[in-house]
Amino acid sequence: MNILMGAIVVVFGIAAILTVFRIIRGPSILDRAVASDVLLTEVMCVLGAEMAINGHTRNIPVLLIIAAVGVFGSISVARYVARRDNTTS
Repeated sequence: MNILMGAIVVVFGIAAILTVFRIIRGPSILDRAVASDVLLTEVMCVLGAEMAINGHTRNIPVLLIIAAVGVFGSISVARYVARRDNTTS
């Protein structure tokens, strides 16, 4: 069990570092938005793995809130970019 948690921490830790690098360095707002969605998904996966390993469901409300934040954030960025593209053309 400890080996599994160690593997999960290493894999998702490396993915999170690369994602944060893309958020900081991303050349466009869309790159940053996609990277933030990926980071939220990584957090959700880590919480889901923790629930599966420990055999509980206490984090389900947290997962739902994170999913809602991700969806609403993506919609907001998409609408902002669409509005910005319409005004520049």
